[in-house]
Amino acid sequence: MSTELPRLAPRIDPDTAAFWEGTTRGVLLLERCPDCQTVIWYPRGGFCPACGKFSAVTFEAAGTGTVYSFTVVHRGLGEYAGVTPFVIAYVELDEGPRVMTNIVDVDPSEVHVGMPVRAVFHDTGEGSALYRFAPAQRTGA
Repeated sequence: MSTELPRLAPRIDPDTAAFWEGTTRGVLLLERCPDCQTVIWYPRGGFCPACGKFSAVTFEAAGTGTVYSFTVVHRGLGEYAGVTPFVIAYVELDEGPRVMTNIVDVDPSEVHVGMPVRAVFHDTGEGSALYRFAPAQRTGA
């Protein structure tokens, strides 16, 4: 894929500000509830949807996971109209939650369920960065 995906700035609110500040530093942040140990995606300002308490704390995720499901888009709209094909996927993070994202830095035909991936961060040019995922480095010979 030779055309780069658009880098549209996210809408940031008080509940998600810490998360997006982390992406600008190249860090994927999640929340975990200390009461029930649920790892939470998408940031909810400390609210745990599993037990209903407001005690979740932010922690730095590994930024790795596997492709859970994906599709290759051949007809994009708006800002994405001229950059096809591109991949939209659910990535299951090593910590458990599944996040919707793009898979980048790989030919779309090579993406597969179970593919190991790592977070990469793309600067929007507006004081924020988007998280996306790329194939993880393979180790061993």
